[in-house]
Order: sequence, then C-alpha cells, then structure tokens
Amino acid sequence: MGPVVEIDDADDPRLVDYRSLTDVSLRTSFEPPHGLFIAESALVIRRAIEAGYLLRSAVMTPNWLERTAPALDGSHAPVYLASEALLRQLTGFHVHRGALASVHRRPLPALTDLLARCRRLAVIEDIVSHTNLGAIFRTAAAMGIDGVVISPQAADPLYRRSVRVSMGAVFTVPYARATMWPGALREMQDAGFTVAALTPTPDAVSLRDFAATSSEKLAIVVGTEGGGLSGDVVAAADVALRIPMAAGIDSLNVATAAGIAFWEVGRA
Repeated sequence: MGPVVEIDDADDPRLVDYRSLTDVSLRTSFEPPHGLFIAESALVIRRAIEAGYLLRSAVMTPNWLERTAPALDGSHAPVYLASEALLRQLTGFHVHRGALASVHRRPLPALTDLLARCRRLAVIEDIVSHTNLGAIFRTAAAMGIDGVVISPQAADPLYRRSVRVSMGAVFTVPYARATMWPGALREMQDAGFTVAALTPTPDAVSLRDFAATSSEKLAIVVGTEGGGLSGDVVAAADVALRIPMAAGIDSLNVATAAGIAFWEVGRA
C-alpha cells in the first residue's frame, strides 16, 4: 500500500478525481478523456488490481483503512483519508461501501483482435443503463461468454455503477467498442460467427430450439431498454431468437433476457 495522507479540505486538488460522482454527464466528460475510472468498494478495487489495472489513488474514511488495506496489496498509489462529511460533500453521496479508487484505464482491444480469440460473444446495441450493462457483464462472466462487443452509443462499462454492479466482471471479460454500426455485425460474420438477434417478435426462432443446434462461433445481440434491437440489426442478423414466455408477458429486462440466452447456448 502507498503512503497514507489525511485530507481535511474537499477542494484539495489531490481529490479532483472524486468530485461529483453522481453527475453522469460530468463524469462522462471527465473520466474517459483523462484515462480514468472509479472503482467502488474494497472487493472491486482488489479485483481491479488483480486484473492488472494501475491505481492512481484511493480515498476512504479512517475507520475503513484497516479493512481495505488487504485489497491495496501490490499498489503504491497514495491513500487519502477523509471524514464521512467531507466525502459526502466531495462525491455527492454517502460512501457506504467503504472506499473509492481512481484507476487508470487500459487500451481496448481492436474488434478484429477480440473476434480472433473468442467463440461466444455478447453484443450490446445502445444500452444506456449502467445497471443493466454491469449486470450483463457479470452474467456473461458467469455463463462463460468469451467477450463483449458494444455499439458506439452504448454506455461506458467502466462507469462507476457499471463496475459496481458487475462486481468487477468488466475487468475480466474482454470487450471492444465497435466503430461502425451495424457494420460490425458483418465483421463478425466474416470471422465465422453466426449473429443471433434476441427479440420478442413472435416469428423469431425459439431460443431453446436454436441452442440445441447452435454454431461453433456465436454472437448474441441484445438491444436497448424499451425499444429493443433496431430494425437494421435484426435485418443484418443470421437468425432472430425469442425466449418463449408464459402468463401474457411479452418481454423481459434486457439483462435478464441476456442471462437466459447465455445459459441456453452454454448449456447446449
């Protein structure tokens, strides 16, 4: 663990990385351009370090230092101690998970490199909910998905809420951001992937029936909240898949639907 420094001023420039963490537009304009993201809780911080990410700093209340210290093994970044009131003033919320860390981002792999090393992909079109995005990453990791491709307009997987909900899975499941959309689907097909669009439309193929005969290389595409997949994506896909549902339910939360699809193709 790096040097421990007590801070008593929320305007201290050493804490600039942690200001207004609840302001999504501000954080989006600050974190990626500066090559940083925020990890929340000792568990997530430890998983970031284990995955090879480099900490820039950490901040917490004094009573959390002893409990968080094991997570900081191997890091030489400074640790700032501040009161609960100061952290609330700084971040805009009560830091009840104990600790925050500012972490350096790493370059994302190119889409072609990701395709070359994966056989099961999750593909995300324009999902803007950080909660859903983090949940999809966590489920993808649990179900053995090899990688994730996100569309240009999708949310940032390294936004604090996404990282927290994923429980650090965003550090272990490799992902690439497509630059052309839906042209990236053609790249997947050219690389040998069957592109399967997950949609509730009645004429789509049953997921279970498809999973029993699914191809060696498969990309499952899920769409944004509410509107689902765009017509261009469904048209470009090799097959449209649906999850049969009972009780008059016509759709599921996107993270739930993705998890079911990952399980079915993995089980097969």
